[in-house]
Amino acid sequence: MMQMSEYKVVPQNAPQDDTVVRQPQAVVPGTNANGAENWMSIPVGMPNCPQGLEYLTALDQLLVSQKIEKLELLTGFETKNRFKVKNSLGQNVYFAYEESDCCTRNILGRSRPFEMKILDNFQNEVLHLYRPFKCDILCCIPSCMNAVEVSAPPGQVIGSVEQVCTFLRPKFNIKNNCGDTVLQIEGPLCPCKCFSDTNFKVSGAANSQQVLSANNEEIGKISKQWSGLGRELFTDADYFSVTFPLNLDVRMKALIFAALFLIDVVYYEQ
Repeated sequence: MMQMSEYKVVPQNAPQDDTVVRQPQAVVPGTNANGAENWMSIPVGMPNCPQGLEYLTALDQLLVSQKIEKLELLTGFETKNRFKVKNSLGQNVYFAYEESDCCTRNILGRSRPFEMKILDNFQNEVLHLYRPFKCDILCCIPSCMNAVEVSAPPGQVIGSVEQVCTFLRPKFNIKNNCGDTVLQIEGPLCPCKCFSDTNFKVSGAANSQQVLSANNEEIGKISKQWSGLGRELFTDADYFSVTFPLNLDVRMKALIFAALFLIDVVYYEQ
């Protein structure tokens, strides 16, 4: 639906013989009237909240789109992943980009180590993800399971996301900074579907005191959205959405959000 239109102002010194028509200009979602990208306003007065995560206190959904890299599309040369993170209104919330070197990206592929930096509107790094090298061949050896460490702010670990060894449905444990499992993620039997979205269910772990839900009760989900045949076949630029309860602890929201990037590299990196 087209948003409210903006009208051009007719200059006072416009020639009388020129026809000046006030035509409405459509405002693209996520931009303002001048065409600049629109950023979400940061909530204030949030005690005991890591700096930069205040945005998450007012959100129950994040929409994540991976940028199509032209060099990668034309040559197949793996480049650094970049993502835009928006709210349900289309306003920018964060910008995420991968830090890794050229050799590991193109030789190790999805097994590569990398860091993911999540920035706010002021270019401050508010969330830092570290994924060490993991060998996909030895997938069920504990030291070879995929994992990502999450810090907010950078240098202060708030938890981790760790893959669980299974032979059917993909599973991940979300752990707090003490190493206790507080949330669990379970995907479908086939995480790579055609022409439909793929959902990873987020549920509370047994005996968790940080998540007010019954064991195995779904409290949110991570969805890998079908982005069209051409985009799916020729790029690894994906669309994701993350949903969680509005009143969930902000650190838990950040860990669910971080799990998205691990799921992306494990299952959807070509």
